[in-house]
Amino acid sequence: MKTPVIHRPLQVTELKDWGVIPTMLEGESKVSGVVLHKGPEGQSECGIWHCTPGKWFCHVTSDEFCHFLEGRCTYVHESGEVIEITPDTAAFFPKDWKGVCTVYETIKKVYMIR
Repeated sequence: MKTPVIHRPLQVTELKDWGVIPTMLEGESKVSGVVLHKGPEGQSECGIWHCTPGKWFCHVTSDEFCHFLEGRCTYVHESGEVIEITPDTAAFFPKDWKGVCTVYETIKKVYMIR
């Protein structure tokens, strides 16, 4: 059995700048975060993600589970289904999910990608 890796608590100021969302539709969402763990050959990853307000096209390229800690946004699937995100929302986005994300209040989430 592997020994779990325990990380010390992180502050938002410790997150690294990951730039601007490249598929912006409105505004300029700036993203920062930290990768807490990356699996062999990059096939899985977990970390913390922080994003400022804006609207962009979203294409999820791997299954992703996330738990939103702060902020408010909506994800609208290309079928029209709306997912409202508020603090303490848990969500799963399957590989190839496509739609539009609109961030109204800066969001912070923990995520796991596989």
